[in-house]
Amino acid sequence: MKILIYILSFILSFSVISQEKRGAFKDGEHLKYRLSYSNFLTAGYATMDVKKTTNNGKEAFHVIGKGKTTGMVNLFFKVRDNYETYFYKDSLLPYHFIRQINEGGYTKDKEILFDRTKNKAIVKDKEKNKKETFTIKENVHDLLSSLYYMRNQDISGFKIGDEINLPIFLDQETMNMKLRFLGRETINTKYGKIKTVKFRPLVASGRVFKEKESVTIWVSDDKNKIPLRIKASLSVGSLRADIYKISGLANGLARVKN
Repeated sequence: MKILIYILSFILSFSVISQEKRGAFKDGEHLKYRLSYSNFLTAGYATMDVKKTTNNGKEAFHVIGKGKTTGMVNLFFKVRDNYETYFYKDSLLPYHFIRQINEGGYTKDKEILFDRTKNKAIVKDKEKNKKETFTIKENVHDLLSSLYYMRNQDISGFKIGDEINLPIFLDQETMNMKLRFLGRETINTKYGKIKTVKFRPLVASGRVFKEKESVTIWVSDDKNKIPLRIKASLSVGSLRADIYKISGLANGLARVKN
């Protein structure tokens, strides 16, 4: 069940580009997702928590993302993942990223320090006691900060078929995250019917995903822009993530009254 981590990664890395006033999230926000395999077996849970902090006298946020398997899935393939990002409140650009993962015995323990004055990323591999420096783009994000950058952007003018790119630095390379806008849709959730905007990341086909365009993401069509649902067709079966718990939102949800 290593495929679980791919869904967790999409929850922690969904991203878009544009401009808008800040205010989609605040200190104390908590999001929890239930992951299910083939629409019936609970595979695990993922959570994200926002805390305020400071760095060099500047206001910042500390976001903690965790993912783990549960139940029968946990017996066969145990996942315990921890992602953390620190980014400035004004620019939303990260200055520190932590990735600690254990996926069925496959482990990584890395930190990335972003030097924005020199456009460098210092990667510390704690398992290998190794440190490397890489050149980065000015607007590069980490997996987790990209989500919170997206949530403060204006997507009201998007048209079906539009594609967006955002550079994300992970481990030792910059990847271009590419997404396609599919339109708007109202979906049923644990919190009732909610208006959403729909995106499709363009992912590499192969051993895990069924085809290049097999992942779909629904994001609340409001000022919060919360990922509410993710579906992925896999080589064997399918995986789905649904919002399970919400608290501490900065704005109201785009609920549809019956």
